Amino acid sequence: MTAKKKWSADVTEHSDALDLEEHVFESDDAKKIAASLKRSAEHSDRRKAEPFQSAMSMLNFYINRAGKNLPEERRKVLENAKDELRVAFGREKQNQH
Repeated sequence: MTAKKKWSADVTEHSDALDLEEHVFESDDAKKIAASLKRSAEHSDRRKAEPFQSAMSMLNFYINRAGKNLPEERRKVLENAKDELRVAFGREKQNQH
């Protein structure tokens, strides 16, 4: 019997989600993560929302699905990627977390 895929992976593959670059969330560089999400959002044919909203939603989706299993250092990088994403799209950074 094959292992069942996680529903979150299924959502990412088959919904109107972004077509992400492989291993995008594994980088230790928040700017690289943000740049990759921005590229994906701007070039995606599957998104329904504006590029910024789609990119931020995908980042939040990843953080939320990892939940308590996400190490604090990874969480910091990904939270910083949110700020870098805002900068990349010409939005203001939010107050410190």
